[in-house]
Order: sequence, then structure tokens, then C-alpha cells
Amino acid sequence: MSGATASAAVLDNRSKTDTQMKITRRAFLASGTAMAAVAAGQLGKTNRGFAQTGVVNLYSARHYDTDTALYESFTSKTGIKVNLVEAKAEELIERIKSEGANSPADLIVTVDAGNLWRAKDAGILQPVSSQVLTRAIPANLRDPDNQWFGLSKRARVIMYNKDKVKPSDLSTYEALTDSKWKGRILVRSSNSVYNQSLLGSIIVANGDEKAEEWARGLVANFARPPEGNDTAQIKAVAAGQGDIAIANTYYIARLLKSSKADEKAISQKIGVFFPNQSNRGAHINICGGGVVKTAKNKDAAIKFLEHLVSREAQEMFASRNNEYPIINGVTFDPVVASFTQQAKFDNANAEVFGRNNPAALKMMNRAGWK
Repeated sequence: MSGATASAAVLDNRSKTDTQMKITRRAFLASGTAMAAVAAGQLGKTNRGFAQTGVVNLYSARHYDTDTALYESFTSKTGIKVNLVEAKAEELIERIKSEGANSPADLIVTVDAGNLWRAKDAGILQPVSSQVLTRAIPANLRDPDNQWFGLSKRARVIMYNKDKVKPSDLSTYEALTDSKWKGRILVRSSNSVYNQSLLGSIIVANGDEKAEEWARGLVANFARPPEGNDTAQIKAVAAGQGDIAIANTYYIARLLKSSKADEKAISQKIGVFFPNQSNRGAHINICGGGVVKTAKNKDAAIKFLEHLVSREAQEMFASRNNEYPIINGVTFDPVVASFTQQAKFDNANAEVFGRNNPAALKMMNRAGWK
């Protein structure tokens, strides 16, 4: 039996028996377009041109095992099964475009406003009318045309080595260009959509010229060329390779909650600082989702998005993945709450700083941020 045939058989069997159908990122990347075609064919057998019964086909760039509980709670509540395909956001967007009208995807969920903006710009989403979503989600955290909706929040802040930096040394993102930080700052590459959106928010706050100056100043203070993810930056700060890092808060929360002694020890060396508390507040980004333009199960897709802004689901985002709930009144995870306290968050419009991503990347490249 060929690899493609075997993969098709596995997917077909799982779609019949599992609560979810899942292609992991590892499998998707390893098998490439052949695997993508097989998966699309299997879903498409029952989905092409007409709606399935009790099914929603989700393309997700979230790679968290904890999300399984979100899908199971939705199925338990509605009886609708979640068929799941996972890959990076850019791969899913291109896949939906290439599948065209025959795409089995009903909705796409991804991290960062930049990726949501890219999905809309690619023309793969459709407007959704839902009072549940528009009432629950602040206007600055959803698309003005209701093509995508924020589902959870994540803060991108400063992590510092407690032995080398005092909180009083820190103030704003803008102040990171001060010469006192020369050779002391760690951050991942310009290819990170998280960094593109951070700079996109600085464009919103300060304009193009000041934003590009900031990028150049930050690069001048790098402790090393960017490498690794946010966890790698935090670990490097703890190891003394730099004194401060820019990272999302849920990464430090994972280390603080780790059962591994070495990770726990790393987390104890790190302090968390929320910049710009005297003005606009710390940069906040989102995870979000939208209904695919060619969705065959549109009603089920909308129900799924509505479920994700329910109190039950929002508590899962908070407790299981250390994210900030997008609706009011949901308690933060205790570890996240311990370093967040009463932090002020920037209310910049996510659509605007997401749209600024391409300009931000050009600025970063001109600044030598590789």
C-alpha cells in the first residue's frame, strides 16, 4: 500500500470513529502537498457541495494539546463533531486558497491579528452576523466587517533577569532603544508574526518614522542575532546570555507551572514587566477565527465560534493555556494573575496593527532585524 493510500485509509477511519480528525503539524509538514490533497479528498467526499450533518471542519494553527477539551466540550454541548486539521497559519491560508470552492474547511482559527488580517486579505473569509460574538468581543478585537473575531488575548511584554535588572530600570517599549541596554536584549526573529504585530502597534502609537527608529534602536541593543522561540529567549536570559527579552506571557507561565526542576529553576530567575503603564498600556494580541467563504457547514461554524466565547470555553483558554480571556468576568489563571496584577493593556485596534504587519516587516528588514 502506498504512503498516500495508507494516509487516506487512516484519515477515513478516524473521521468515522473519532471525536476529532487531526493531522498534526509534524505530519502535515513531513508529508507536504500530497498529504494535504489526501486529507482534502477524504473530507471532500462528504462535504463537497453540500452540508454534512453534525460536523464542523476546523483548520487550526493553534498547536496546543489542551485545545482538545474545547472541542470535546463543544461536541458534548451541541452534538456537532469537530474534524481538525492543524498546520501553520500561512500553510492553512494557502491550502484553503488552492482548494477553492471544494475546500472542506468551514472555519480557520489562528494566533495573532496579523494572520487573521492575512486570511481576510486572501479573500478566504466571509462576514458573520452573530449578536453573541459582537456582544462578547470588544470592537477593537474583531474585524470591522465581522470576518474574524478575537477569541483569547495574549500580552507581549518584557522578561528580565532578576539578578541584573530592577523593575525600576524598565518603563516603555520605546525606552528599550536607550544605550544602557546595548548588548542586553534578546528577541526572536523578524519572521515572528508576534514581533510584526508588536511593531505594528508601535506604528499605530508613534507613526512610521518613529516606529522605524525604534526598530533600528532595538537592533543596536541586541545581545545576539535572533534565534529560537519565546521560550528560548527566556531561557537565554536566565542563563545570562542577555538581561531582558521580549516574549508572550504564557511562555513564562508554562515554565512557572512546569513539573521539571530545571524549567522551574529558570522561571524563578525571571521577572515579568508590563511596559507603558503610564500611557497606552502593554501590547495585547489575540487568537481568533473566522468562517471560511466556501463553508458548507456555516451554521455549525458560527456555533463553534460562539462556543469559544462562552464562559466555559473562556475559562479553558485561561486555565489550560495561560491566555487572557477575551470576555469580562472570567478569572485569570492564578499563576498568570500573580504577575499580571492590575496591568493596563493597549486598546489599539487589532485590525489596524494586523494590517501594519507587512510594513512592519519591511522596517525590521531595513533595520537589520533578521
